[in-house]
Amino acid sequence: MKVLLDKFKEVSFSVLPITLIVVVLNFTVAPVEMDLFLRFLLGAFIIIIGLAVFLWGAEIGISAIGTLMGEYVAKSKSIKKVFIIGFVLGFLITVAEPDLLILANQVSSAMGGAIAPNLIVGVVSVGVGVLVAAGFLRILFNVKFSRAFAVIYGVIFLIFAFVSEEFQAIAFDASGATTGAMTTPFILAMGLGVSKLKGSNAGEEDSFGLVGMASAGPILAVMIMSLVFGADKIQGTAEVFEPTRGIFGPIVEILGSTFLESLVALLPITLLFIVFNFVIFKLRKREFLRIMIGMIYTYLGLVLFLTGVNAGFLDVARLIGSKVAGLDNVLIFPLLGLVIGMVVVLAEPAVYVLSNQVEEVTTGYIPRKLILATLSIGVSLAVFLSTLRIIIPELKIWMILVPGFIIAIILSFFVPPLFVGIAFDSGGVASGPMTATFVLAFTQGAADMIPTADVLRDGFGVIAMVAMVPIIAIMILGLLFKFKTKKEGVESVQ
Repeated sequence: MKVLLDKFKEVSFSVLPITLIVVVLNFTVAPVEMDLFLRFLLGAFIIIIGLAVFLWGAEIGISAIGTLMGEYVAKSKSIKKVFIIGFVLGFLITVAEPDLLILANQVSSAMGGAIAPNLIVGVVSVGVGVLVAAGFLRILFNVKFSRAFAVIYGVIFLIFAFVSEEFQAIAFDASGATTGAMTTPFILAMGLGVSKLKGSNAGEEDSFGLVGMASAGPILAVMIMSLVFGADKIQGTAEVFEPTRGIFGPIVEILGSTFLESLVALLPITLLFIVFNFVIFKLRKREFLRIMIGMIYTYLGLVLFLTGVNAGFLDVARLIGSKVAGLDNVLIFPLLGLVIGMVVVLAEPAVYVLSNQVEEVTTGYIPRKLILATLSIGVSLAVFLSTLRIIIPELKIWMILVPGFIIAIILSFFVPPLFVGIAFDSGGVASGPMTATFVLAFTQGAADMIPTADVLRDGFGVIAMVAMVPIIAIMILGLLFKFKTKKEGVESVQ
């Protein structure tokens, strides 16, 4: 129980900053209707409870299953078997990711239903499955992060040149949407499980990077899909935004649908674990029950968290975005984006899972708080750049994404391998449900208000930006650690 109380305290300090920002804006430059404001406050309370319960459950449920699966893969001597298992696990954990389901519906709607949401989910899940399998093989064959990511993103940007601007944004957004609250803890744990049993000196380094590999799969899959289907341009127009009124009604309505969505999200991997345990793991009854209880807590926490975000935060974020963008002082919008990006990432479930694993694997050498601070700065800059894209129509998404990833790849050859894996993982975890939902709604609200902005194109590009900038931020942190280590080495010799 003490662990759960500690989670509540930790989560409260993370959610309160973004809550206070909205409260201040509501009573100053961007007032919203009272029922929406009260629903936002209630949503923040639900998020705190849900996130604490989710993190506690994920620690004893999802992470434990992922580690067991990873260790099983590491024991296998068949490359074919490793690839098939990696693909199946990657596919199953992605196919019902709540973030991906939301994005798929948005994309399908924007295209006038030309491509069904289920097809988008299937294509993206295949992409994740293939790259998770490739990530397992990278660990087992000791392929360096820098080389693997250079090849992957080299192929991505080769295809990138032939894809329409709209699908460039959607492809990178799909990358962020797949590494959400469900997927990230599981993939991180699998990477840790494989690296534990690999038996090499690079075990610590190989504990990270699998999420980064998985994140690249959706980019390739969506771009290839756009070329195969000839979906050159998005058809259709964005629906007119109308906030849902009421305090409790919208929460109850979303709670009902979220119960089912979250159950579908957890069911495939839970059933797979039960089968594996019966045939392979054969855990003691007490250990098996502990993991299953953890999955129940994970489920309840996920339901509450997603309900709080979707029912409480979505409408208010979009309204505030439109009101702030409509102010006479055009600088307030990007500056507010800078502040929102800095605090909203601290409420991401996956960010805590990653930062805790970094501190644990490195035995405190890389403190959790330092990772959180670096990601906060990275997402802050990402949201700031996204607001500039909305204000400046000449600023295209490729002008930021292409140089950004090129810089990241170049840095990967000079940064310690441990930081390369953490960096690419951080790009995935930073663009989870809290960041993507709140920031996406905020920028879409602004794009509604600014005549030169395109709601669909500029909105979809936000998640892509949030997924890219933290990679560079962690790389720079890695360089600083490298210089610090060298300096300490010289001083010790003297």
